Amino acid sequence: MRVKKRSKHRKAVKFYSTCFGFREPYKVLIDGTFVHHLNTQRLLPADEALRDLLSASRTPALFTSKCIVAELRRLGKSHAESFDAAQLLATAKCEHDKVVSAVNCVLSLIGDRNPEHFFVATQDADLREKLREIPGVPVIYGLKNSLFIEQPSVQQRKFAQLDEEKRLNMDISEYKKLMKAASEGKTTASENGSDGEQHERPISSLVKNALGVADKSKFKRNRAKGPNPLSCKKKKPRPQPSAIQNQGATVDGEAKRKRVRKRKRSQKDNKQAERTS
Repeated sequence: MRVKKRSKHRKAVKFYSTCFGFREPYKVLIDGTFVHHLNTQRLLPADEALRDLLSASRTPALFTSKCIVAELRRLGKSHAESFDAAQLLATAKCEHDKVVSAVNCVLSLIGDRNPEHFFVATQDADLREKLREIPGVPVIYGLKNSLFIEQPSVQQRKFAQLDEEKRLNMDISEYKKLMKAASEGKTTASENGSDGEQHERPISSLVKNALGVADKSKFKRNRAKGPNPLSCKKKKPRPQPSAIQNQGATVDGEAKRKRVRKRKRSQKDNKQAERTS
């Protein structure tokens, strides 16, 4: 079960890093409810717990705001420990002259596109529901003594898909520029024509030249150059003439003379021959 949970969290972090450009060290915006949850469940130190959750190689930076700290102060003695812990975190600059609620402060810091790439850690269900509708906002929450990352919502996945399609497709302004470049190339080609003939090229080729794209080579079918050597039988070696046939071979109709070799006798053989004689 632990392995499945860790793999889900890694997939969620990878989704936000590839589609929305999140990079290490990650930045986590923590509200008062999440600080109180960390203290009650003793998930300390918080930076190490969040680093394990995000499977990060570097410790994430933890942020809060002056509005969140002020809200914890108003809650009294029951949240005194959480108030002291929140004061130790880095403070994100919010443009509020007067103190507002923590929910409104978090939404103002996130904005429409989350330009600061914050992970938002909160236990507020209403805030989590609002953050699901904003693209590029990963939400962290706690359940008893465990931390979780919400999987990307349907709205966030659709936004990432549309953004990718927009990057792949051509804008109207880019299309107009290409058409203008194509028309200019067409006029120059007509002016440079030989013998007064106007050689007009299609717009597609002019657009390709304006982009600097080379024409694709036509598909060439691979034709068989010869029989498959694996399907052919091996050639049998031709029978070579034997030594007897070589001896019987004639040159100009006459038989070759055999070379007679004389055997040299040793001294012992000569002595035995003398004794026998």
